Amino acid sequence: MGDQQMRSSLEDLEGFSFDEAPWTAPKPLADSRVAIVTTAGLRPAGGDGADWNPGDQAMQILPASAEGLVLAHFSPNFDRTGWIVDPNIVFPVDRLREMADEGVIGSVADVHVSFMGAQVDHTLETIRLDTGPAAARALIDDDVDLVLLTPV
Repeated sequence: MGDQQMRSSLEDLEGFSFDEAPWTAPKPLADSRVAIVTTAGLRPAGGDGADWNPGDQAMQILPASAEGLVLAHFSPNFDRTGWIVDPNIVFPVDRLREMADEGVIGSVADVHVSFMGAQVDHTLETIRLDTGPAAARALIDDDVDLVLLTPV
């Protein structure tokens, strides 16, 4: 599906609205454990499934090491150039480690999460009700305080 066709099919899409937005007082950044959540469709090499399928709303837990990650995003419109030049553009774990070493953040999480961003079903029901909460549980279990979202 071309870019213009995709834009015209989404132009009337309404976003989700929530009646209440709870406020939480965040920890200071220097005390926070940070994880990456990306929509780049990353998978560990040799992991379950080589590629994401169209409309795949699964999630993939990623190790703290960027080594061995494969960009397996489904969309042909996805620009892979940045990933090839520097994986930190998509998965900036090296930058987070530098920030932790400098005391800017408290620590880097042991686990990170990847989804595939090209979604045909714009209700995102599986993500909202299943894989999203499972991803949140994995991050909570790792004592993550905040995430850096890389929506690529």
